Amino acid sequence: QVQLVESGGGLVQPGGSLRLSCAASGRTFSSYNMGWFRQAPGKEREFVAAISWSGGWTNYADSVKGRFTISRDNAKNTGYLQMNSLKPEDTAVYYCAAGGGGSRAVNYNYWGQGTHVTVSS
Repeated sequence: QVQLVESGGGLVQPGGSLRLSCAASGRTFSSYNMGWFRQAPGKEREFVAAISWSGGWTNYADSVKGRFTISRDNAKNTGYLQMNSLKPEDTAVYYCAAGGGGSRAVNYNYWGQGTHVTVSS
C-alpha cells in the first residue's frame, strides 16, 4: 500500500516556475513507476509525465515537453515535477500516481489528493 501527498501548487505568473512534490508513505514506493496527471476545470484528466521506478526512463506529454521535468528520490520516498515557462493553459489540479506506469491513468493503482496550480497574471 502506498499513500501519496502532493504539495507545491499555487498561483504563478505566466513564464514562471513551480516545483511540485509527491511524498509517498510505505517502503515499497521505489518499486512503483510514477506519473503526474492534471485536470483542468471542465476537462478530463490528462497525462503529464511519467518516470520508471529507477528513474532511468521518463516520458512526457507533448504539451509539456521541454518545459517540465519529472524526477524522483527513492531514498526520500518523494517524486517531483519541475514546471518552467508556465502558461495559463497549465492551470489545473495536478495529481501524482504510483503503479504500472505509462500515460494511461488506469495503469496506476495509487493516487494523491491533488494540488492546485493556477497560472495567471
